[in-house]
Amino acid sequence: MKNIALVMGGYSGEHDISIASGNQVYSQLDHTKYNVYKIVVERDSWYWERDGEHLPVDRNDFTVMDKGQKVHFDLAFIIIHGNPGENGVLQGYFDMLGVKYTTCGFYTSSLTFHKGFCNPVVKSFGLVKVANSILLNEEPKDTTFFNLTLPVFVKPAAGGSSVATTKVKSPEQLMPAIREAFTEDHAVLVEECIVGREFDCGVFRKADGEKLVFPITEIIPKGGHEFFDYEAKYQGFSNEVTPAEVDERISRHIQEVSSQLYDLLGCKGIVRFDYIHDMAADELYFLEVNTIPGQSAESIVPKQARAMGISPAELYEMSIQAALAD
Repeated sequence: MKNIALVMGGYSGEHDISIASGNQVYSQLDHTKYNVYKIVVERDSWYWERDGEHLPVDRNDFTVMDKGQKVHFDLAFIIIHGNPGENGVLQGYFDMLGVKYTTCGFYTSSLTFHKGFCNPVVKSFGLVKVANSILLNEEPKDTTFFNLTLPVFVKPAAGGSSVATTKVKSPEQLMPAIREAFTEDHAVLVEECIVGREFDCGVFRKADGEKLVFPITEIIPKGGHEFFDYEAKYQGFSNEVTPAEVDERISRHIQEVSSQLYDLLGCKGIVRFDYIHDMAADELYFLEVNTIPGQSAESIVPKQARAMGISPAELYEMSIQAALAD
């Protein structure tokens, strides 16, 4: 039987979301086919969680001791959202150890996780528009040099789940929003707000080379939430319609762009692309790429897969097989 390390947790504000995703994946894997170990990565310790026990992980070779035997892993199923799972850090570590993993590689992960670096690259492809923005590497003394039109979004340049993300409508809100974003990351992106409908599209390439482009989802915030913030994502303040109720032409275009970006960015594994479609101008704007999207029972990509007739168990099995074959 193959030994699978299901790697979850992480160092960011998305830690608890990662644990929920990891537990969902764990429940769907075939335990008659794989020995699955829940490996929790935290700043103070890395440990194997077994029946409430926290057993140490040897970081020198990424092994654990099980019944007196050292366990080496055939594969790391990475389900850490944010640092260090989505930014290339773990990928580089596993590359050095020769451990296969289920996500994009080091270079793609590090590029796509940093919105300030990724957005210009995506823009250069000429497939989709990107909103005007300013990348800040330190807190500015003032914002008079900003050549952006309010409202804007202020967000950590390398972060997810809308943690420390603020929609700023007035000049006096700008500096407090920037300071909050800097509490989450060392770089901050200030980005013009595009008015439109938000759509997400998952993409995955199987072991045999077939690419699956999932039905798109529309995100509709509710309960006074103006955008897909943390509460809208995880506390039920949004409607997520899959497949999206939108003109087939728009849906097909989003799928085609997502498919091309997957290849151009060198993606592997399960990836989700997020967009805003300016309906008035009929223009599609790129928001971000999630190289380790949520996998809880109600997450977007599992819903898209189900709409395509693929169960979560089948999706994760395909993910393992694709990674082992790589």
